[in-house]
Amino acid sequence: MDILVHDLAHARSGDKGNTSNVAVIAYDEAGFEILRTQLTAERVMAAYAHLAEGPVERYELPKLRALNFVIHKALAGGVTRSLRIDPHGKTLSSIVLGIRVPGSTL
Repeated sequence: MDILVHDLAHARSGDKGNTSNVAVIAYDEAGFEILRTQLTAERVMAAYAHLAEGPVERYELPKLRALNFVIHKALAGGVTRSLRIDPHGKTLSSIVLGIRVPGSTL
């Protein structure tokens, strides 16, 4: 059965230049294990492909039950250059929450 990331975690996003940072923080250990194995940098890049050129780097923070994704070339040049409605990318965390992850047993 597939499940949404939203059902396993919450997320926050921020920016630095033309790079977006998206943190996914699991509600519990079981959710983190599913995310750790299923929420890959490639899957995240596919979800952001309409906005970002990439690449995407993934960092694990197991003591926080979190994954941190650094999405390069995601903000149309950054705050001072972007004509997007959300040049800081503060709403970009909502995209990751809509990703479906396979093989969940919850």
